[in-house]
Amino acid sequence: MGLLVMILGLVLFFGVHSLTTQRELRARLVTAMGDGGYKIAYSLLSAAGLALIVWGFAHYRATGWIDVWTPPTAFKHITVALMLPAVIMVVASYVRGRIYQALKHPLLSGIKLWAAAHLLANGDLGSIILFGSFLGWAVFDRITLKHRADAGGPPIPVGGPSNDLIAIAVGVVAYLALGFAFHPVVIGVPVFGG
Repeated sequence: MGLLVMILGLVLFFGVHSLTTQRELRARLVTAMGDGGYKIAYSLLSAAGLALIVWGFAHYRATGWIDVWTPPTAFKHITVALMLPAVIMVVASYVRGRIYQALKHPLLSGIKLWAAAHLLANGDLGSIILFGSFLGWAVFDRITLKHRADAGGPPIPVGGPSNDLIAIAVGVVAYLALGFAFHPVVIGVPVFGG
């Protein structure tokens, strides 16, 4: 049951996010609903999809775990190491500097690295579907960005190296918070020393 709910959530979440790649359809929806209405509907449907993903994955982990393969212990350490640059990339997509300019789309790069790292560390069916879906979507979205006439959002000013230092500092703090607080408490899996 949990796995099916998670898959339904993934379909809803990525279905809504795929509207961003369909510029003409998106424009028609914005015209029909108004910019505010579109954003509200987009946000509510995305949140509903995310809630279904979280609930479904938690239920699956508690009641229906299906092992596909057993990752070597070294893969878990590699995942912990890869998560630091992944978090920094996500932060760099909002605190734009040279990292942003070098990667062009650091949010998608961070999502791809996060998903690939978690695929290394998790060999169960639910994790493979969850992280594989995020990886596939991020690759798809990056490819579609190359073919879009517009970036899809208002431009955010790009700063210099000081923004990179801020992105790295915030990324390190977020990484430690995720590893020491969020992951063990919310996910139930210790990151450091576990």
